[in-house]
Amino acid sequence: MSDNIKYYSEMEKYEIININDGEKYSYLGNNDIVVDEEGNLKFLILNSQKTRFSLFGGNEFIEVPWEYIKKIGSRTIILDAEENTLKRTRM
Repeated sequence: MSDNIKYYSEMEKYEIININDGEKYSYLGNNDIVVDEEGNLKFLILNSQKTRFSLFGGNEFIEVPWEYIKKIGSRTIILDAEENTLKRTRM
């Protein structure tokens, strides 16, 4: 088996870091990946940790297009995205 192959079960413990602003988004296992019909990775869906407790609101999610994922290292997933390029959604 090639050393370049990574399994999701191994990657779910990888920390996600935005090198643009130093923001950390927990681990991949606490977030999600969107894959299209052909199996292409399209988006990384991050749970926003900046969201405060609210009786009326749900969780806030950040949609990161896969093109902003710059590197998947041995224990981290590095993305490089400016705040204004990220789509935020409340659920």
